[in-house]
Amino acid sequence: MTTQTHHVDHVDHELVRAAAHVARTRCRGDNHTMAAAARARDGRIVTAVNAYHFTGGPCAELVVIGTAAAQGVYELDTMVAVGDRDRGIVPPCGRCRQVLLDYFPALKVIVAVGDRARTVPVADLLPASYVWADHQLEQLDAE
Repeated sequence: MTTQTHHVDHVDHELVRAAAHVARTRCRGDNHTMAAAARARDGRIVTAVNAYHFTGGPCAELVVIGTAAAQGVYELDTMVAVGDRDRGIVPPCGRCRQVLLDYFPALKVIVAVGDRARTVPVADLLPASYVWADHQLEQLDAE
């Protein structure tokens, strides 16, 4: 089986800087260790931090989804997460990858290997993935 990657060349550096700024200025101690930034389809940038808790608090990417909705933003184009203490771009965890795919199937995610950032479709982060919407009763009844 071959995995097809749809590499997207453009890296939204303004978005990376916004997440890095929040990570540097708002992440304090063990409760907030990651920041995320997302660009809305209308160009606005929404930022948030994680809410770490030993019971499994939400990651920064998930907090961005709620923050965006609270601001009336329901369509996100690109997202990036950045670690505190200058850890740089951090890829989304498995749970976040699945949630991002389910909420925004066309979302692009900025990831990094070493110092090289690249933008990829969220679906590329979950090859052969389960797509929640494809398995909903309403969807199946309509077919």
